[in-house]
Amino acid sequence: MARLIPETRQTLAVGDQGKFTKTITEQDVFQFADISGDYNPLHIDEEYARRSRFGHRVAHGILMAGIISTVLGSVIPGVGTIFVELQLRFLKPVYLGDTVTATATVMEIINPKRVRLMVACLNDKGEDVALGNAVVIPPEETRILL
Repeated sequence: MARLIPETRQTLAVGDQGKFTKTITEQDVFQFADISGDYNPLHIDEEYARRSRFGHRVAHGILMAGIISTVLGSVIPGVGTIFVELQLRFLKPVYLGDTVTATATVMEIINPKRVRLMVACLNDKGEDVALGNAVVIPPEETRILL
């Protein structure tokens, strides 16, 4: 496993940023449907989705929240972060095969324990597909995992 060195409340600064990129696959969508029980045909039935306003199957919007969670728990602040709040607006659909990059940018040090980050997901065309903010509790100390 790679060495993961999280930021702590003391080392974070407004403007710090992290990102994570993932290509959304058919397997991702079917696994999420299995886990969540959300079998909306917009996600799993191409014939149905073809007749919808999207023209093709789309990923579950909440998968973007999962990618944002990866940034917060693995990149910034990183390992040991506690995710306590998410406000997210879905702006465009994410299609199977789209590559999505989630970013998190420190916007505010709320108090000694909580930090607000702007979060966004962009598709591989550079379009915003989700935008919002998150509040996290960063780890109190840096722990290195081997």
